[in-house]
Amino acid sequence: MTLLTIEDLSVHFPTRHKVFVAVNDADLTVEPGEIHGLVGESGAGKSTIGAAVMGLLERPGHIAGGTVSFKGEKISGRDAEGMRSLRGAKISMIFQDPLTSLNPLLTVGQQLVETIQFHLKLTDKDSRQRAIELLDRVGIPHPDDRIDMYPHQFSGGMRQRVVIALALCSEPDVIIADEPTTALDVSIQAQILDLIKELARERQTGVILITHDMGVIADTTDKVTVMYQGEVVESGTTDQVMGDPQHEYTKSLIAAVPRPTLKVHRFPQLSYGGRQIEFHIDDLARNWHKPEPSKSGTLLKVDKLSKTFLTKGHIIPSRRKFFTAVNEVSFDIKDGEVFGIVGESGSGKSTVARMIATLYETNGGKITFDETDVTALHSHKDLEGYRRQIQMIFQDPYSSLNPRMRVDEIIAEPVKHHKLLEGAAIQHRVDELLERVGLGSDAGRKYPHEFSGGQRQRISIARALATQPRFLICDEPTSALDVSIQAQILNILKDLQEHLGLTMLFISHDLPVVRQMCDRVGVMRQGQMVEVADTEELFANPQTDYTRELLSLMPKLEGLSTEGLKDEIV
Repeated sequence: MTLLTIEDLSVHFPTRHKVFVAVNDADLTVEPGEIHGLVGESGAGKSTIGAAVMGLLERPGHIAGGTVSFKGEKISGRDAEGMRSLRGAKISMIFQDPLTSLNPLLTVGQQLVETIQFHLKLTDKDSRQRAIELLDRVGIPHPDDRIDMYPHQFSGGMRQRVVIALALCSEPDVIIADEPTTALDVSIQAQILDLIKELARERQTGVILITHDMGVIADTTDKVTVMYQGEVVESGTTDQVMGDPQHEYTKSLIAAVPRPTLKVHRFPQLSYGGRQIEFHIDDLARNWHKPEPSKSGTLLKVDKLSKTFLTKGHIIPSRRKFFTAVNEVSFDIKDGEVFGIVGESGSGKSTVARMIATLYETNGGKITFDETDVTALHSHKDLEGYRRQIQMIFQDPYSSLNPRMRVDEIIAEPVKHHKLLEGAAIQHRVDELLERVGLGSDAGRKYPHEFSGGQRQRISIARALATQPRFLICDEPTSALDVSIQAQILNILKDLQEHLGLTMLFISHDLPVVRQMCDRVGVMRQGQMVEVADTEELFANPQTDYTRELLSLMPKLEGLSTEGLKDEIV
């Protein structure tokens, strides 16, 4: 019997001026043991379908037409009490943002035990034991100890695994997984996807996997439905849709996917629907003061860099506990080079970046920038002179942009702070940068919340370029973006490096992206740099077991169509 049937589903959100059609006449089925991928850009209607199935549409959103049936019984239109008997028990959902899914005032164990007891009616002791088993199953180390911790004491990837454990508590028949691996590194992503596949195979659980990651779709799903602006444009088996797409939109999406085995000069832009974004690098390059070459040809050198964090304070120093996040890490970055750092969550990648940016103090080692010892700079004037030459693009553009400032104020702020321009020249630079990153000068009068994730990341890039830096730190700049917006951002970064002579540190857990972007790569594990090599050499001939393991977990994408890529292959 078919587990879930969606027929002619339409979801409307009435506004003061018109009715916004989020989903229009969508069809989808999920069989026992089947993983059905739902793919498309942000705003395509994927998550709205998941919310409609769960009865979690935010008012005034409502199902305007069609039906949702579970095991042949219509469930759309049920009242709150009727949905409560299904939600969690028979149909579970893994939400995209683990922070908003977990109660910050309760320990992880309390939340798991509460859910288990509600659905399975077990004793306190049995519920706690099952909670520990679930945490172990989703790959959380030392679950006996971690069960009594609070959500803020877990990394982003760890919190996502807790959310998945919550979804598994009741052993549901259907799981709706909404971007379950977006924030996870390649090893944890593989672990979670293997768990989902195991559930589908052994328990015959049906899964709707909502994602913008085409690698996850290609390697995990049995069937795929592609959505564009609320409508289903293509549906079929994964091999058929990924290997021989029929719709122009599907072809464009697949062409924008970074390949682990093919290096391209530029990513093809989305050619369907008139949504292509141009980045006018030539105009920007004319007004860009190209950086002077470094004295030695090596712009940045990191030597035995270390960082520890206090995890437990005590009045007696010997009883204090510390965590070593970075342990004697060394590497260098040459003029005009893109140096990549990869590794699992918690490996120390972002901590290294923040020490280079002087956002964290070092506990040992040396950072040298163009023959200047940065770790020896203590005066405000000297630090400002260094910081003017570097800028950082953060992983989450929304939290790195001040929500109370207009976009033009955000971009102008570093220019004013470093006293680089005055008066009308500041506004001219802001307008120019907004034009060059494809947003237009009118965007300056808006606030960050008025933009999509990809647009906010372009604002972050414009702000980072405002001081015309010599060195750019990119910390997971595309991890939360769908594949077409990721292609646009990566093309912008490629153009910046090629035409403006920028030197970059590129941090990512997405190995295919790293292969496309970086000249050399360093691999970090548990705070240590375990391998540094030229990118192509690292991917072709890794020297350490850990690097080989990471590369083996990378999505293979062997069956993806290469139509639209032939002219870009290096």
